[in-house]
Amino acid sequence: MTADTLPIEHTEETNARILAVSEDRVKGFHQHPFQFIAEESGLPFETVVARIRAMVAGGVIRRVRQTLLANKLAEGALVAWKVPNEKLDAAFEFMFKEDPFSGHVVLRSTDREVSGSDYKLWTTLKVPQGTDMTEHADVLKRLTGAEEYLLMPAHGIFALGVGHVRRKTMEPGEKSDEPAKMMTTNIADLDEEEWNVLLNLKGELSLEEISPEPWAGRAMAAGTTLERFCEVAKNLDKKGVIGRFSTFLEHVKPSQTGVRVTRFNGLFHWKVPEGMQERGGAEVGRHTIMTHCYWREGGPRFGNVNIMGVVHGTDKDLIMKHKEAIDDHLASIGIPVEYTNVFWGGRSEIKPSEISPFVYREWHQKWDSVEGPVV
Repeated sequence: MTADTLPIEHTEETNARILAVSEDRVKGFHQHPFQFIAEESGLPFETVVARIRAMVAGGVIRRVRQTLLANKLAEGALVAWKVPNEKLDAAFEFMFKEDPFSGHVVLRSTDREVSGSDYKLWTTLKVPQGTDMTEHADVLKRLTGAEEYLLMPAHGIFALGVGHVRRKTMEPGEKSDEPAKMMTTNIADLDEEEWNVLLNLKGELSLEEISPEPWAGRAMAAGTTLERFCEVAKNLDKKGVIGRFSTFLEHVKPSQTGVRVTRFNGLFHWKVPEGMQERGGAEVGRHTIMTHCYWREGGPRFGNVNIMGVVHGTDKDLIMKHKEAIDDHLASIGIPVEYTNVFWGGRSEIKPSEISPFVYREWHQKWDSVEGPVV
């Protein structure tokens, strides 16, 4: 087959074998990540590279990149925004297109009117070390005309991954043998060389970089040798700031032929008794369907929930069966659920959050004197 005739859908057998590894099984830093994917999937290296390039060119994979554990590099939070309905779409556009520090931007709704239903715009926010999330959120509030916002930083992380292809076949209640271990959000201390490598490592790969030596050009841009670049990257991995190497599927919008990876995503909220947040999060996070699971405090506006997590799927009823299985599991081990709810995702855009202090200063210089709202 030529590059123009290669199948690009994520459901095609060879592509599915590649994606089952490449979505979230390439942990940490690898000098040769595509070789690792080839070995783990049992496919020739040339096939893996050709298929990933074809899926990127066809829009099935929206980006290929080395992820960072931004919780170790920058202050971060989930943010719920109360925005007047007539400004909602424009505020969404501003957060996505104009604010490099807002990552996942999504409109959410509930099946019934509950505490927090009027907070329909949700974003993730990261700001560089030494800066203030509240300061940045206040500027966004002024520029978008938002009425209120709530910052919900993570006190602990129990699940953080994707793996949409391999999750399609999971049964409700599937879980690991042990509770999930809670990752902390302590900020890492990096020197100038480490920041230089990190900032050159994090950008998404071009088609040309999907190759035997994907980091060669990055090392050159960083002004160092490939050997030294990879050595520093491995040390960063040991410091716990490197996430996974990943091919990110376009999981919200349909492909060119109308195939969707997912149709629904549910942000689940649970309130467990005070003092049981770590245990509750570990038990929710051990359920392998969870792509994300955090200990976040929602406060009175969200029923004082303290465990939040996300499940994706193409069948809303099946997503709810997964939640019911988790609820039943919590009850069976003596963790009372005092309140629970689901916020369903609608329009959604995702981009990597910026963490550069230089970009932060430039952004604020541009917008601090603007009265707003600008939407």
